[in-house]
Amino acid sequence: MNPRIPDPDSLQRFAAELAAGAPRPHHSGLLAAAARLGHDFRHALTRGSWYRPGGLIRADGTRIADDLERWAEDALAACGGDFAELCERHAGADLLATRHNGRTHYFVAPCGPGPADFVQLEVEELQEVLDRRLIDPLHLPADLGELTDPLHPHALPAQPVGRPRYRFRRLLDMRDLAAPGATGPGPLQRFLADWQASRAAGQGHFCAHWILSVRERRDRYGNAVTAATPVSRHARKLKSFHWHPDARGVALAGQVHAFDRASYPSAWYFHLMSGALTPTAVAYGMLSDLDAGYQYLAAQDVELLRGWAAAPYAV
Repeated sequence: MNPRIPDPDSLQRFAAELAAGAPRPHHSGLLAAAARLGHDFRHALTRGSWYRPGGLIRADGTRIADDLERWAEDALAACGGDFAELCERHAGADLLATRHNGRTHYFVAPCGPGPADFVQLEVEELQEVLDRRLIDPLHLPADLGELTDPLHPHALPAQPVGRPRYRFRRLLDMRDLAAPGATGPGPLQRFLADWQASRAAGQGHFCAHWILSVRERRDRYGNAVTAATPVSRHARKLKSFHWHPDARGVALAGQVHAFDRASYPSAWYFHLMSGALTPTAVAYGMLSDLDAGYQYLAAQDVELLRGWAAAPYAV
């Protein structure tokens, strides 16, 4: 078992404690509970503006189901698979579908000197709100998919129907994600190695500046594939370069240095690979400046830039 990840029973108790509590400013209760997992977590980033399907209630607030999709499948089965009968049976019931508006909070705790030496805790903050009328009598759905996820819903104001709550998502040891795969080091491993070789490594731990956004999918053979993408903790305060093809020399140097002053040394380089705040044209412009004799980049930055130019990558 990974010593940095608590045992399943501890994680289950933590998840239950989160679900029983309520979100608080600055996540004070959450952080107190997380400390009992054996790490000193700090809030890193919050990403929002997502939702997932909710349940089904009546107009008077009576709850019919917590899972709309499962209810719809059961209701169709109860009608013998006749979708028209399902609509006829429930069109006058004034049923309201809900959704869960969500944000994901990321918390990090360094566990060593290397850039991948940290654990990342992900917790969702959810609130169930009204979404739409389940069946619009004037525009009946054509099938089950349109019933559960219509293209043109009869939308309702997003009035809360439940209290905000936390939901434990996962706790990850980033050493596991950063380990080279069967085909050798990939873009993420190179990104982390570049960080370790850069001036940025002297400005605090990697997780003080970045989190890793983790996605899971199935490949064409049905195998589980996990991918991790760096997400900057500074992106909201950074501005993209005002690139112009004629920007060279002093003008370009000023933009590069201003970008770094807003975050940390060598930041322009890492936002070239992830986040797209540094256009590739800026990188090639700096290479042209180097060839012309300009010396506004630190030696470490020059080495990183020439290494990237020899084998460009993004992550």
